[in-house]
Amino acid sequence: MKKFIVGFLAVLAITLGSCKSNTEKEAEIAVKEYEDYADSISKLSFDNIKTNWKTIENEFAAKGSRVDSTLITHENRVEATDRINVAKSKYNEILAEIEADLDEAANPTDGNTNRSKLLREAYFKNANVGENLDFSWVNKDNILSVYQNFVAEFDRNKNTYSREDFDKIKMMYEALDTQKNQVEKEGLSSEDNRKIAALKFKFGPTFKWERMGAKSDENTDAKE
Repeated sequence: MKKFIVGFLAVLAITLGSCKSNTEKEAEIAVKEYEDYADSISKLSFDNIKTNWKTIENEFAAKGSRVDSTLITHENRVEATDRINVAKSKYNEILAEIEADLDEAANPTDGNTNRSKLLREAYFKNANVGENLDFSWVNKDNILSVYQNFVAEFDRNKNTYSREDFDKIKMMYEALDTQKNQVEKEGLSSEDNRKIAALKFKFGPTFKWERMGAKSDENTDAKE
């Protein structure tokens, strides 16, 4: 009986080890595909990106969802997260160029008053963010107030945004999150980090709900 139990436990350990190995491999594959896709996009011409933007956007989102669902099983989560953030930054730079081009086309008479610029100024209080979403000015001493202003601005105007506005806000929020990951390495206090986490916990579901409502309203208007 004892031999049977010992043998069973040995088989169980081998099985669990094999499952862990497979999930770790899947997590690394997901991260690598995410990196490679961002790299491949960055090497395309702007016209090519613009023509195929919807496909690129959907594909990158799908790969991002896979990364999110497997990252917890990655053997080296910290390193993998850094790689993901680098890839996301490349994508956000391209996204900013696409948004700027669309805004310019929509507002040909005055590019300085385009919607993206107005939103950046509202959410970051006229900070020098720029079309490339440069957050190098955000540091461990001011990042909490940046998040507080961001969430407060959204709460004030969430009922006025179009679907395109929500897409722009999402892009800005993700770029700010990328900077937060860098700031954490520079000595962000645990208290500020906790407060930011609370703001993100509040913002995430609210943003998702309001964005879904905006898309639903747009679809209804289109049908009418």
